[in-house]
Amino acid sequence: MSSLQPILLLLFYFFAAISIYLGVLSLRGGVRFTRYLQEELSREYAEFTPFVTVFVPLRGLDEGLKENIAAVFAQDYPNYEIFFVSDDKDDPAWRVIEDARPSFARESGPAMQTIVAGRAADRGQKVHNLSVAVRQAHARSEVFVFVDSDARPRRDWLRSLIAPLQNESIGAATGYRWFVPVRGGFASHLRSVWNAAIASALGADEKKNFCWGGSTAIRQSAFEKCKVIEHWRGTVSDDFALTRAVHEAGLPIKFVPQCLTSSFEDCSLQELVEFTTRQLKITRAYAAHLWKAVLFGSVIFVITFFGGITLIAARAYLHLPIATPLVLLLILFAMGATKSHLRRRAIATIIDDARATSFASTLAHISLWPAASALYLYNALVSAVSRRIEWRGIIYELKSPNETVIIRGQEPGAGSQGSK
Repeated sequence: MSSLQPILLLLFYFFAAISIYLGVLSLRGGVRFTRYLQEELSREYAEFTPFVTVFVPLRGLDEGLKENIAAVFAQDYPNYEIFFVSDDKDDPAWRVIEDARPSFARESGPAMQTIVAGRAADRGQKVHNLSVAVRQAHARSEVFVFVDSDARPRRDWLRSLIAPLQNESIGAATGYRWFVPVRGGFASHLRSVWNAAIASALGADEKKNFCWGGSTAIRQSAFEKCKVIEHWRGTVSDDFALTRAVHEAGLPIKFVPQCLTSSFEDCSLQELVEFTTRQLKITRAYAAHLWKAVLFGSVIFVITFFGGITLIAARAYLHLPIATPLVLLLILFAMGATKSHLRRRAIATIIDDARATSFASTLAHISLWPAASALYLYNALVSAVSRRIEWRGIIYELKSPNETVIIRGQEPGAGSQGSK
């Protein structure tokens, strides 16, 4: 072992140099993300309140569904209708919808419609539901808005999301999800940290931004121009397909920080692994270049960080110097922790909930990001050998971006009802 130490040390220095370089780029991206949030939060838009149709796809019972639906009803926006759509008339979510509607506080709320779309045959159930629902929007609807049933938007969410679309050159406006653990726990906090890394990929570069299907607005005219319905054929991912449609039309996507939307959920370790792996399988199928970047970055980091810890422990055991590799690891950790802390502090100005800013949440974002990177590597490796996913109780095979095979379906109340 001692004879291998010089070679292992040189290899560590090589990978450490690459990791620190990537870490500097990542930290710079985190600073830009924070600066962008601050600039956008201080920006004021002119009043713009066209008639809007909000589409909420349903399947099964999400944690906190009643509160999520009530938040959609309670928007500070004058002209909108809400379409709830599911594949089955016996979906247990319908009962929650009916319970939530009478509790809406205002005397006159938004118009509400419910749609039973039936079972999908050759695409994702959510995509099928939305494809059916958009055809039934009111004729005077100028903007389509999509929100997931596991998202709990702020009261000004709809107004904020619509505002950038007064510039007709904007293709779509989007927010993103921020997981807020309810009861806490390692798995729930790790999922929040894992997901946060994706949120900070959004920012000022409107050509690189992507749509998140849980909080996206697009003009009806742009929806038609971009041929979104055609892009949804044969796909399981509504947002990847929508992003591709907007980009192919040469239109930018505006990220709206005010529309970073809370998902108040907990998860088990098994649910964490299932959710994160499913996300990377979908990414590989619809955005292979992003999947390759995740694979490369996580391989480099895991080799450097966890390999470095092993190397330092071995050298300490052999009474060899450890100062230099230890300092390099501390630098690497400090950069990642700083980025995570900056991101979480910026988010705290948007998500006004004590659970999102608690000491446990702060500690998780500062300390668990190396574990999230290791989880990304696991997700990427598993997605390299399998394209089969289970999503809301339905099993799909992702043949290509335009071909989805439904392997097996379940009743809406069966199976996992975890996040998208």
